[in-house]
Amino acid sequence: MIRNKKGFTLWFTGLSGAGKTTLAGFVEQELRARGVSVEVLDGDEIRTNLSKGLGFSKEDRDTNIRRIGYVCRLLSRNGVAAISAAISPYREVRDEVRRLIEADGATFIEVYVKCPIEVLAERDVKGLYKKALAGELKGFTGVSDPYEEPLAPEVVIESNRETVESSVTKIIRELEQRVQLPQLKASGHSGAVRTALDAEGLETLAQALMLA
Repeated sequence: MIRNKKGFTLWFTGLSGAGKTTLAGFVEQELRARGVSVEVLDGDEIRTNLSKGLGFSKEDRDTNIRRIGYVCRLLSRNGVAAISAAISPYREVRDEVRRLIEADGATFIEVYVKCPIEVLAERDVKGLYKKALAGELKGFTGVSDPYEEPLAPEVVIESNRETVESSVTKIIRELEQRVQLPQLKASGHSGAVRTALDAEGLETLAQALMLA
């Protein structure tokens, strides 16, 4: 458990494919290795379970984010680290979630995972960005539907420029400054996360060599 008896919410926001879920997974592993109770709320999983039946109108998107925020609030005020990895396109609702969580005395840390549309289109194996850019797919966030960038996020990740390791390190360092995280005995990342990051690096290198 977190020593100050209050949890926190780590809120990843950014366009589809920017790397929110990947980074959330690594941060989750790191926190668990430090003995922190943590839960990840992934946008796709929430849509399948908690928000099943909601569409993609602004009202439905806001309802979806409020539901995620409510769960994060419950977890945070009961000593759990809540990690949200959802697009959460509208600034007003993100700020509303922040206010409610901070009103409970828990810490809210916003992580903006930033990536240019053209890079996201290259990454997208399903080709959804290309369809949206061609006008074949309506209501796609960041193309035909708005995404409002955070004005003052605690952490900005440029996933097209940074390695996964440097991004995870940046997030963990912010957490260490903002909340009382248990420290690792050794410097750097935990063994499990180190292994996963090494595997991620090898995979990225292999992909680069294939494209060279």
